[in-house]
Amino acid sequence: MANVKKQEIGEFYNKVGWQSEGDGLYQNAEYEDLRDVSKRYIAHAHERVGKYLPKTGKFLLDAGSGPVQYKAYENYSEGYEKRVCADLSYVAMQEARKKLGDKGFYVVADVANLPFRKEAFDGIVSLHTIHHLPIEEKGGAYIDMYYCLKPGGTMVTVDGWGEHKLYGFWQKVIALARRLRGAPKHSQTNQIEAHQATADETTPKQNGPAGTHVVKTSAAWFKSVIGDKLPWQIRSWRSVSVRFLREVVPDNCFGKFLLLNLSWLEDCFPRYFGENGQYPLIVFKKPKRDGAKE
Repeated sequence: MANVKKQEIGEFYNKVGWQSEGDGLYQNAEYEDLRDVSKRYIAHAHERVGKYLPKTGKFLLDAGSGPVQYKAYENYSEGYEKRVCADLSYVAMQEARKKLGDKGFYVVADVANLPFRKEAFDGIVSLHTIHHLPIEEKGGAYIDMYYCLKPGGTMVTVDGWGEHKLYGFWQKVIALARRLRGAPKHSQTNQIEAHQATADETTPKQNGPAGTHVVKTSAAWFKSVIGDKLPWQIRSWRSVSVRFLREVVPDNCFGKFLLLNLSWLEDCFPRYFGENGQYPLIVFKKPKRDGAKE
């Protein structure tokens, strides 16, 4: 069953998700808020990833890299000799090669069964990937990626929680914003958010591949499965969903003010918003061996 799901994911991204739609964007970009008002908020989230990764090294592994979708993603490997992109989608690898050229190595691979040796990478990043794995493979994926990390290196993962304490509050804010606008109960935005939030999404597309398989978990699940097996910290990448941005944040100066303050709160209380918000940033730091040089 797991292999069937992964075949569906690969097929979806080969035929739909990573098809270029011009202007450097892909079909998958419909699941992001690309309005001007959200640009700084989203850019700051990308910067948070780079804050934790080592700035220099020989190899950076991008596990589930896709086509290295946004320019901000490219910045993570600026100080590395090579960026190793690994993804189920061969189309993603073709697109990543167009962007990175000789700077990268491109491997069609399953992030739950990586073909790399122990301690091969100075840094590892995995963005919005682990939520695509079957529930029984998620814990092992964290451990296997950590296995590939050099002592003294850092691994950063970003995914979405399916359950979090702020969910109910954010939903009430969305509902209030919609009522104040006089918006209908159902909209395309609702449908997109439902697609993102569905725990097991494999809705077939007409004349196309099945949709992406998504199983989102929670901070409680992560702590119970990983526990003390690895050294980790949960921080905030972004605390609100794309639907929240689109429904609540107006595309004007007031909207920018709202997001500036939300970003400030996430920086002040990264653990709280990481565990209780929408998108956690999880940092794994592998200790250096005794006697290793700084």
